[in-house]
Amino acid sequence: DAPLVDTHTHTFNLSALQSIPLHSPLALPPPPRRPGPTPGILRRRAGAAMAARAPYFAPEEGARGIRPGESPAAALRRILATPGAHQAPCCFDALGARLVERAGFPICFMGGFCVSAARLGLPDVGLISYGEMVDQGRLITEAVSVPVIGDGDNGYGNSMNIKRTVKGYINAGLAGIMLEDQVAPKACGHTEGRKVISREEAVMHIKAAIDARKESASDIVIVARTDSRQAVSLDEALWRVQAFADAGADVLFIDALASIEEMKAFCAVAPGVPKM
Repeated sequence: DAPLVDTHTHTFNLSALQSIPLHSPLALPPPPRRPGPTPGILRRRAGAAMAARAPYFAPEEGARGIRPGESPAAALRRILATPGAHQAPCCFDALGARLVERAGFPICFMGGFCVSAARLGLPDVGLISYGEMVDQGRLITEAVSVPVIGDGDNGYGNSMNIKRTVKGYINAGLAGIMLEDQVAPKACGHTEGRKVISREEAVMHIKAAIDARKESASDIVIVARTDSRQAVSLDEALWRVQAFADAGADVLFIDALASIEEMKAFCAVAPGVPKM
């Protein structure tokens, strides 16, 4: 009587699968309906269990999902305005995004590392293009009703390229875009030897993203990332995120912070701006 799929964990029951005779037809009859709690109650119980394990997890329906008449970016801004840490698991395709949504997370993140690996079979070293990323983002946003942040890498060029990238991500339905200050070709944030563009150019790129948002009459969330902690120093990284905040970035991110103390120093910069 073991079900093929556990409806609580959505994991396959291999022992049940192996118990099916080889001559069984492909179209199996549905299992008999068993008395028990309704799916809504199951979801609420799962949410309560998750909340017990993760204090910042918000299982309430009002805390996640894009509401009718609400833009994806507005939904993301609403979530970011609530207290606590909001987890945003990465995905690389529409199915992965649906699994993130079904697990109850309020936000999904389309990562360049995983899209490059899944779509091209190549490492995250600047080989994937703007067109491939925006196409993947469109497929992902069409599949879910939670806001999705898209990895925009280094914008795929100069300030004019960044404006086109931001507008493309807006049209793809993405709620946010993360932009970094690495030189081209960029490298994955987990690698050493990364290099960053100058302070002036980095700030100009964020200003270009803000201009593209205004020109599109959009409210897409701009996540400004710096890789200068590893490339230069912590002081340089702190200077850059403050400059990004002054330029109008909505979320700040310093990649490769090395300690709790560095995280505290980061969070002390522009305290009213959310941090990734």
